[in-house]
Amino acid sequence: ALDYWNQVDVYIGGAEHAVAHLLYARLWTKVLHDLGYLKFDEPFKKLINQGKITGDSRFVYRLNYTHAAFFQSELPQVFVSRGLLDKNDFFSNEASEIICGFLTKIPSKKKKASSEMDNALVLERPAPLHVDINIVNGFELDSEKFKSWKSDFANAEFILEDAEGNPTIDHSKGTYICGSAIEKMSKSYYNVVNPDQIIDNYGADTLRMYEMFLGPLEASKPWSTQGIDGVFKFLRKVWNLIHDQTGGLKVSDADPTREELKVLHKTIKKVEQDIENFSFNTSVSEFMICVNELGSLKCNKRAIVEPLVIALSPFAPHIAEELWEKLGHRESILMATYPKYNDQFLVESTFSYPISINGKVRAQMEFALDMPKEDIEKIVLASEIVQKWTEGKPPKKMIVVPGRIVNVVL
Repeated sequence: ALDYWNQVDVYIGGAEHAVAHLLYARLWTKVLHDLGYLKFDEPFKKLINQGKITGDSRFVYRLNYTHAAFFQSELPQVFVSRGLLDKNDFFSNEASEIICGFLTKIPSKKKKASSEMDNALVLERPAPLHVDINIVNGFELDSEKFKSWKSDFANAEFILEDAEGNPTIDHSKGTYICGSAIEKMSKSYYNVVNPDQIIDNYGADTLRMYEMFLGPLEASKPWSTQGIDGVFKFLRKVWNLIHDQTGGLKVSDADPTREELKVLHKTIKKVEQDIENFSFNTSVSEFMICVNELGSLKCNKRAIVEPLVIALSPFAPHIAEELWEKLGHRESILMATYPKYNDQFLVESTFSYPISINGKVRAQMEFALDMPKEDIEKIVLASEIVQKWTEGKPPKKMIVVPGRIVNVVL
């Protein structure tokens, strides 16, 4: 059994788990090797550290201020909008006046002291505090949700910015704009995205494929839902390959054309290579290209659609399983044989030659790759575009490079 199973082919894990997982596994493998139980002293043949999905954090800015007449805990917490922080005179003039207005809301026994605070108020530049991204719409803070988010912020007051970037406390005229940064996705930073909401809106297959589509496996990637609609629309196009506008099945048993077979086998070859190289983001791109090309060819042929659905199933298992059943199969798609590409469908039989006249490309003409040079020369010279430039006169020279270019020298 040990000779059969040997080492683990590939270990995929986060770099942060190197001690708990990798070092522990290596320790025991080396111990068992030294005791003569194993023929290898490393547990894994290949290691891949997947990149972190980073989060888009949001910040609020709480003013730090002191006044001799109050205990700090009795003062209202004042948060200033991000755009106001860079104004040179904000802390010396406008902020003081606004905070004085907030302090007059303190119960009556403190009002006397608050009226004396103009000369005693000291402001310090605020430090950013992380805020839950779920109570921020883009960069705009929902102030009511913020107050109920934590009991410490129940008495929060806000210095907002209006459309011209001036400070205001009127919520009908201004908004609170948060700061932002791309950081590690972490509960302590309140920037964790709950996948349940995305699944409710788009489905698990869309989330799964979009995560792959974000970038290379080993690269750190910022989480953003800006492109998720593209993946959702792609899966809808896959669905529409075998459904008509009423939702009915539309599958043809006709023989596929060479062009349709070329699109399919090009995709199977690329995806197979990408899977071996753990390049899942380029696989998703290839599927998108394939479906667009099949849509342009209006292809709904079983001989094309079925292998495509099987190839897609590791990436979007739920929709692939349902399409497989609709195509008339009783066994799960997991039992299907993965399709093999055939290079004969990928061999080009023609080439679109750029027709260059005195070194400048003037036209494109398609010829069979095995067409003799003499025949190409005759067709090019008789063409309308060349006749226009030569004015019926024979050229000085014709250069034909097979599979590359045709150059007419006048």
